[in-house]
Amino acid sequence: MPDSRHCLQDAIQLNMTERRIKIHVPALTRVEGEGALHLEVRNDTIEQLQLSIFEPPRYFEKFLEGRAYSEILDIVARICGICPIAYQMSAAQAIESAFGSEINPWAQDMRRVFYCGEWLQSHALHIHLLALPDFLGFQNAIEMSASYPKEVRRGLQLQGVGNALISLFGARSVHPVGACPGGFYRAPDLPAVQTMIAKLEAARPEAVALLEWVCTLPLPQDDQTFTSVSLQHPREYPLYSGRIVSSNGLDIAAEAFDAHMQENHRPHSTALYAHLDGEPYLVGPLARLNLNLDQLPDAVANTLQQATAGTAVTFPSRNMFHSVVARAVEILLAIDEALRLLRNYHCPATPAVAVTPRAGTGVGASEAPRGLLWHRYDFDDQGLVRSARIVPPTSQNQARIEADLHRSLRTFGLDQSDEALRLRSEMVIRNYDPCISCATHFLDLQIDRRP
Repeated sequence: MPDSRHCLQDAIQLNMTERRIKIHVPALTRVEGEGALHLEVRNDTIEQLQLSIFEPPRYFEKFLEGRAYSEILDIVARICGICPIAYQMSAAQAIESAFGSEINPWAQDMRRVFYCGEWLQSHALHIHLLALPDFLGFQNAIEMSASYPKEVRRGLQLQGVGNALISLFGARSVHPVGACPGGFYRAPDLPAVQTMIAKLEAARPEAVALLEWVCTLPLPQDDQTFTSVSLQHPREYPLYSGRIVSSNGLDIAAEAFDAHMQENHRPHSTALYAHLDGEPYLVGPLARLNLNLDQLPDAVANTLQQATAGTAVTFPSRNMFHSVVARAVEILLAIDEALRLLRNYHCPATPAVAVTPRAGTGVGASEAPRGLLWHRYDFDDQGLVRSARIVPPTSQNQARIEADLHRSLRTFGLDQSDEALRLRSEMVIRNYDPCISCATHFLDLQIDRRP
């Protein structure tokens, strides 16, 4: 599936390898998906704001109906080119829950390591290729690389380490095929793990330097009120599992998601909108960090405290643009978590437990780089899917993005030019790192101004 960030990464690597080559990418954008923003402005007031996603639905939930449980992980990995592991892990949990299967501690730990690779590569790409050009005043990361070659190179190196970690367990970094219900198809050998440990150890100082740097960036000051939602685990920073909690006191098991989160369709968009008890809410790195500061490992927490000292960055934060700092924190955390678990690595007797299908319903929830990802599957007694429901982070953030746009554009100044408003709108939307789909066109802005 095409991905704008992979294309941009290749272009930057070519530009930095051969300085004499000039690359012109006139249509390259920094938001995945195709959509439009429609504003109706009257007397310097926004009367209507609609973020429309008008790409055709892809019907993955319908594709799954009638499929065997053993096919689900390979199918859902194709939903997103950046976060296939998130879809696989939420699906695996749901399958194992429905069949009453319990994976062994080795597989539990290694799934967390596997997931760390996805956080590392996704956050590194978002920070360096999508977010930093906004904060530093460049059109794109290719242009930015001329002034910040060291920083862009560091981002690509961190992304490469994440891809290597994914490949260690997934056999390949894009749409990995190593995970299965019950665990993994194979276990990496000790030499491969030792090589990976060395890469992670070499990457750690770069992750620390990145966190220290982003805390000094000229981030817009845009405090606002919102509800944070994420998983929460009693013993670790949430990634693979946990209960669903919110900054407003919600604390539920994943099975109760439907009782509180409602999805609805709006005529102007093919994307669904999610609300928590009728109100927009935020998922993603900022929400996770806001709700789980006390679960950061000591080394990461101390580094964050030192990096933010003397800056305007504090957590919990009400500034949505502090999401870039939260991503940098989670890059360091992913490296440290992978190192912690891999340093105690051993080859198991078997990388997966047997999974026996039965009729039932299973639910799974994990933390994709962009936030909470929820799956539910109904199976017949042969393990065939009768129905499927998948709620990705982007649909959960959709209403929050519109609320953020409404406030941010009003604060920015509706008397600004249409081009300035378009750029500001893209900056706000990009900050959420939305995976609308793996396409490359955005943003068509239409403004109806009335006296």
